[in-house]
Amino acid sequence: MYERKLPIELDCGLHLFMEVMNGKWKINLIWCIHSGIKRPGELQRHIPKASRRLLDTQLKQLTDQGILIKTIFDQRPAKVMYELTPLGETLIPVIEIAARWGESHRAVLEPLFQSPDFPKA
Repeated sequence: MYERKLPIELDCGLHLFMEVMNGKWKINLIWCIHSGIKRPGELQRHIPKASRRLLDTQLKQLTDQGILIKTIFDQRPAKVMYELTPLGETLIPVIEIAARWGESHRAVLEPLFQSPDFPKA
């Protein structure tokens, strides 16, 4: 099992926010679920660049953090659905503001990321 090398910093609200959002696909997952995409297979189809294993890991983290509720229906084949908790719903305005910021600065930022000199992750 993964063991953290550095302790979680809890001295600041921004650190708490970054701890919850730490993960490449978490914001996408939260937005998709908010938009009505609630089943794991649908989420995978909507975010095809992410592996199913990674999405499952990040969904579990968001559930453990109280951002999502996972409902498992007692039927065959198994049916799983995710919903935002009231705490998770409070992230939607933050994500909307971040998206508006990106759109407002697209003309400046987009060329930077398309530059051959920009370091690729």
